[in-house]
This record gives sequence, C-alpha cells and structure tokens, in this order.
Amino acid sequence: MKPSLQLKLTQHLALTPQLQQSIRLLQLSTIELEQELEKYLLENPLLEREEEYARTEAPTNGSEEAAADPVAADEHAERPELSEHSEQSFSDDDAWPGDENSQHSSTASVDDEDSDYQDVQAATVSLREHLLWQLGLMTLPDRDRVLVRCLVDALDDDGYLTQSLAELSETMPAELEIEPEELQIALKHLQHFDPTGVGARSAQECLSLQLEALPAGPTRKLALEIVRHCLDLLASHDFVKLKKQTGCDDDALRAAHLLICSLNPRPGAAYASADTRYISPDVVVRKVRGQWSVSVNADAFPRLRINSLYAQILSRQRGSGLAGQLQEARWLIRNVQQRFDTILRVAQAIVERQRQFLDHGEVAMRPLVLREIADVLGLHESTISRVTTQKYMATPRGIFELKYFFGSHVGTDAGGACSATAIGALIKQLISTEEPKKPLSDSQISEVLGQQGIVVARRTIAKYREALNIPSVNLRKSI
Repeated sequence: MKPSLQLKLTQHLALTPQLQQSIRLLQLSTIELEQELEKYLLENPLLEREEEYARTEAPTNGSEEAAADPVAADEHAERPELSEHSEQSFSDDDAWPGDENSQHSSTASVDDEDSDYQDVQAATVSLREHLLWQLGLMTLPDRDRVLVRCLVDALDDDGYLTQSLAELSETMPAELEIEPEELQIALKHLQHFDPTGVGARSAQECLSLQLEALPAGPTRKLALEIVRHCLDLLASHDFVKLKKQTGCDDDALRAAHLLICSLNPRPGAAYASADTRYISPDVVVRKVRGQWSVSVNADAFPRLRINSLYAQILSRQRGSGLAGQLQEARWLIRNVQQRFDTILRVAQAIVERQRQFLDHGEVAMRPLVLREIADVLGLHESTISRVTTQKYMATPRGIFELKYFFGSHVGTDAGGACSATAIGALIKQLISTEEPKKPLSDSQISEVLGQQGIVVARRTIAKYREALNIPSVNLRKSI
C-alpha cells in the first residue's frame, strides 16, 4: 500500500483544566477539601486565607496606583487594601512570631498558665502497656517473664489469644527450647491480669474466667455450667431446652442469664485507641418563621482571596511568571464558591421535598431518587451523586449525609409509595413496643403494616430488620 494523507473530522468533548478542577472539588468531602486547599496554598503564593491577616481600612499609595490598572483593580475588589504598616520593612530588631527571644514568645509562655486545659488530650494507655505494667510488678523468673511478654504481644485488640500455644512455640527461636507446658504456665499468669478475661482463647473461656473471679454462689455455679456446656442454647434463646438440660427453674435461669449478660466478652476493647472522626456539616437547616431554611455552614466554608501584595507586584511587572499562578488562584476561588453554591441548591431541593421528615421524623420520609433532584435543578444525575456523597446536613433531628434522604420505595394499597427509611422506622416502632415474652415475628409485622396500607412481604421485613441490626424473634424473646 502506498502512503497517503487523509483528512477526517471528529467531535469529542474536552474538559478544560478549570472544569476538571471544579468536578474534583465537588466530589471531595469537607476534610478532603481542606487538605486539597492546603496544598494549593503552599504551591501558590498569590493565594491566601482571609482569616490569616487582619483587615484594615487604610489604603496604601501602591493601591491607588494599582487601581488605575485593570488587573490590580480586580485584585483590590477581591480583598481589602493593605495597611501602611504592611508596607513598612522589618528591621533586625523587630520580633518575628515564633522567635524565642521575642516579647511575643515570652508573653505567651507567661500566659500558658491561663490556657484552656480542656483542649489538651490525655494520653491513652494501650492494652499492651497496661499488661506489661502489671508484669513489671510481679516477681517471676526471667524466662517466665519473657514468655508472658510474648503472649501479650500475640493478643488482639479485644484481649484474645488467637494463636494456639503450639503455633506460638514454633515461632520462637529454636535455641530457647520452649516447651508447650511452659507457655501454658505463662498463659495462666497472663489470665490473672486485669482486665479479667484477658488471654482467653474463646468467648467461652473469656466468660468462664470472669465468672471464676466472682464470689462463689448458686447463681455463679449455674452460670458457669451454662457458659461451659450450653452457651449455644443461651445464644439462641432456647430457654426450654436450657432449663431441661440444666435442671433449673425460671428464677434461677433468669438470675444466671442476667449475670452472664453483665460480663464483658471483649475485655481488651476498653484499651483500644479510638480514632474519633468528627463531621463538619456543609449546610445547616433551621426553621425560621414556620419555614425550613437552608444556609451554608460558615465554619466549613473556606474563605480564600488573592494576596494583594503579590498582585501589586504583578501589576507593575507584566512579564513576571506570576500571571499563570494568578489565573489559577482565581479559578480556585471561583470553583470553591461554585462548589458550595451547588451543594446549597441541592440541599434546598432536598429540604423542599423532605419537609415532613423534618417535622415528624423518619416515619414521614418520602421516596426520593437522584433523577428527581437532577430534573428540578437542571443538572446531571452524576453531579447530584457527587454532591450528596460525603456531604452532610445539620438539622434539628441530627446530622445526616445528603444521600440519607434518597432511597427506594414500596407501593401502598392507595397507589402511592412509602420510602424504605419510613418502613424501617415503622419496624423499629413496632419492635420497641412489643411484649418481651411475645415478640412479633416477621410475618406478624408484615400483617400489621398491611393493615396500614403498606404492602411488604415477610422476606422484605426480614431484610429491613437485618439492615437495622435487629435480632430475630427467637433472640428477642425473654424468659
């Protein structure tokens, strides 16, 4: 084949860098947005936060010169003018913030006594540190002390020993010649540590250790028998078979049951480091004069502006390399503003359709899909999906993710629809008011909802119940 030239016309959609940035910022959560903005603030000297500098009203001579230039005039419209103090140069004797020899630092050290100690987080003690501290108080041979330390290192976060003693002995150096009997003795030492039940190899052993530490009595004796031989029957609430196998009456079984329920099946969980994650809502919903009003959370809205000092330099030097960074800073400020404008519009549309939920709770939640909000606002469904993911709304009923207000629906006898959230709330209401000795089965719940005009199959009730972490009828039944 001979080489030839051909012309072909095609159409394709090209996303500009500004549009790509807008889409990326829209799908970020509030915490991720702050991290992204910190990166931009470090990379772009023309970008700054408004709260970092105090606003002053005194204009500078340089600002008047910049006002004659279109670029500088635009920058002064975006942020307050610089004060005369900002134009002054610092001498060698001026005290910089953070200088150890400065008056500011010495004053801060004096004022430390009046600081708010509520903001100081206490150091948490881990389970390993707590157990090793107890080990240091015991008088044990060095060999036993090393073995107990190895067992402590093998515990999981709940305080259980998940590996067998044979497996642990194989992982230790061969020159130590560790016998399984030695590990068994070390385990006995560990199981006498606080919290009671630590070092157990199963939930059965954990509960047994805690019961053995209690004073002797008929209730403890029966509880030990149940834990050691009939724990599966107790878990399934098969009290009839449990009474038959243990030969006890209702009162004794009830007392043993209460004693077992008071035990802690996860003794090490209290020492686990809890990684607390705080949610900062993007919008706030309030009722003003009988109407629900939506506003952007001022604490979650980052206030950015152009650094006027660099803008003045740029207005005087047109050929400087800051022009590109100035445009990027403007894009970022506009995209951040557009992000919150879009979130506010979507939140307002959601509140308009879920007013009954705000007034009456989950039972009044109406069915809602992304397409409905997208059609009203003239946006694409993918945009609504990005807006509602990891964005939160603070309401008088709590803080909810925007996605919470969307869900599937179930038909009613009247031809309408009931949301899955409302059905779940009705199920919780019915179960919370049931008789403990005669709990409602899934079929009975389905019949009750059918009497209210909501057609829900028994399997659907079971699915909603499991999603709500509500146990089955057998497990809810009391003695």
